[in-house]
Amino acid sequence: MKVKPFRGIRPPQALVKEVSSRPYDVLNSEEARQEAMGNPMSLYHIIKPEINFEDGTDEHDARVYAVAREQFDTFRTKGWLVQDEQDCYYVYAQTMDGRTQYGLVLAAWVEDYMEGRIMKHELTRRDKEEDRMKHVRVNNANVEPVFFAYPHRDDLDAIIASVVSTEPEYDFVSDLDGFGHTFWVIKDADTIAQITNIIAEIPAMYIADGHHRSAAAALVGNEKKLQNPNHKGDEEYNYFLAVCFPDNQLHIMDYNRVVRDLNGMSEEAFLQALSEDFEVANMGTAVYRPDALHTFALYLGGHWYKLVAKAGRYDDQDPIGVLDVTISSNLILDKLLGIKDLRSDKRIDFVGGIRGLEELSRRVDSGEMKMALALYPVTMDQLIRIADTGNIMPPKTTWFEPKLRSGLVIHELV
Repeated sequence: MKVKPFRGIRPPQALVKEVSSRPYDVLNSEEARQEAMGNPMSLYHIIKPEINFEDGTDEHDARVYAVAREQFDTFRTKGWLVQDEQDCYYVYAQTMDGRTQYGLVLAAWVEDYMEGRIMKHELTRRDKEEDRMKHVRVNNANVEPVFFAYPHRDDLDAIIASVVSTEPEYDFVSDLDGFGHTFWVIKDADTIAQITNIIAEIPAMYIADGHHRSAAAALVGNEKKLQNPNHKGDEEYNYFLAVCFPDNQLHIMDYNRVVRDLNGMSEEAFLQALSEDFEVANMGTAVYRPDALHTFALYLGGHWYKLVAKAGRYDDQDPIGVLDVTISSNLILDKLLGIKDLRSDKRIDFVGGIRGLEELSRRVDSGEMKMALALYPVTMDQLIRIADTGNIMPPKTTWFEPKLRSGLVIHELV
């Protein structure tokens, strides 16, 4: 893998909590407007620029993208974002529920993405790619990072451990979710060279979260290469912003489903139909969480049910067929409920594990949904195996938490 340090654009220490924000894609426009209320320094003014307009303004309006750039320039003029004087790597630590993961912040090479060494496990949608491409183009910067995983290495772990034993640049806890964010700047030339050389020996990295941002950043970088008749290969646009975590530190949460109806079946008929492919056990009214692969939790009619897929209903040798999201999609959502396209069917919705299983029962008990299905989380080994074999996971399979904080550092393409 080819990576480099870069001159990050970031908030002064005293302003980082006011400037930084959640990622653009984990909240809607109104939620961003509420979080940014009374705070002109909130990064939402750049990454969710529609909040600078009246309610209902289309976030894809050309005026909205233009204001993103105006806000970016304003932040720099006012000193809310300041560029480092030298190329640096950075370490970004996230703490959730007493568990900390340590990521290297770096500039990843566009060609590694274009040639498949930065590996993906999800399909992207062209409309979402184009939205992020417009944002990168207008700002001439990767304002938000993407989230990579790499096969852990003891030598890199040792360097990071040494860095984080020093005083951090930033160290704060988000008032919104209680997650801790700590950030170190690596300026030492020898350390930078060691990191670059070690990562050069890593054959591949894996996109954990941010497939659309990765695609958009790489495509804009490639555009700039093709548009520059004097292209040399060392220009900043040949790289894009990433935070890279060792695979043994990452935690994938469950990604669950809620469905509006039973496709014309009664509850009794639905449970009977399930018994063809699953062992079905009524677990009562207390929340039941699946505790093993091929085990599911169904919430229906005020009760939780344990579903265990019967032998022969899946293929453990198939990297896609073995996934519980595939088993449930094939044997429950498609076969029984007639839901064939998870991306477009309006009868289904998805609930990230961070919200807890109580959110599933709440949405069913409210009458909004008829049933909920909780899945055992995908493992990092499964994700890597799928990427390595060139396969693509079904939609809404992985939920990584905590999400990367935006605004800790920005990568400019000049």
